[in-house]
Amino acid sequence: MSEPSDAMWRPVLRSRAYELVVDQIEELIVAGTLRVGDRLPGERELATRLEVSRAAVREAIRSLEAQGVVRSAVGSGKDAGTVVSALPSEALTRLLRFHVALANFPRQHVVEARVMLERESVRNAAERATPTDLKAMRELMSAMDDPDRDRERFNELDTEFHVAIAEAGGNRLVADMTIAVRESMQRPLLHASHALGEAWASIADGLRQDHRSIYEALEAGDGVTAQQRMETHILGFWDVCAAAEEQPERDGR
Repeated sequence: MSEPSDAMWRPVLRSRAYELVVDQIEELIVAGTLRVGDRLPGERELATRLEVSRAAVREAIRSLEAQGVVRSAVGSGKDAGTVVSALPSEALTRLLRFHVALANFPRQHVVEARVMLERESVRNAAERATPTDLKAMRELMSAMDDPDRDRERFNELDTEFHVAIAEAGGNRLVADMTIAVRESMQRPLLHASHALGEAWASIADGLRQDHRSIYEALEAGDGVTAQQRMETHILGFWDVCAAAEEQPERDGR
């Protein structure tokens, strides 16, 4: 790992200082001067170089951490300090989770985006999944087969299954976007499963069957069939959930 020289940093204006610190770090990353694994100067040193307060530097680093651009570790040693990282799925997931919770994205739009992304992910996985990838999917399906599995854990395993497919696809950007959309919907999906009441057991059986049919297409390397089954799986479950959530409203009329 390398550290940029003093000449790479220039003082910034004090107005909105932390934003300008962020901007300068972004410029260095875009220019290729800062790369993944490079360590930023310490807080005091960076504040001196940029002629801003340490508080401005701290705020800038917090902002970049939230975006998944850097990671910070306190203490001493080789892992301490602030290092340029690459965690786009974590940042995207956090962003989407907030916006979904705030209803900035209509749920139907999120579902449609999920279908588009997961169709691509599952097609890629059909072409590129390794024996290790397929083994991980089988283990997740086996864990979901436990009849005593509660809804919370089933939901977590369901998310992990879809993430495993995205990871197996081999396209980092598609995978990160797929993971972000799927994980942003984890809580709404859990809420929807509770809304199903006693019908959940039969619905869960249907989800298990869907997963097995998707896996069979992946194992056979049949991307077209895997895409069709994935789309049917996603849309079918959301249709059931939407009907369950509307039922109390109809019953209350």
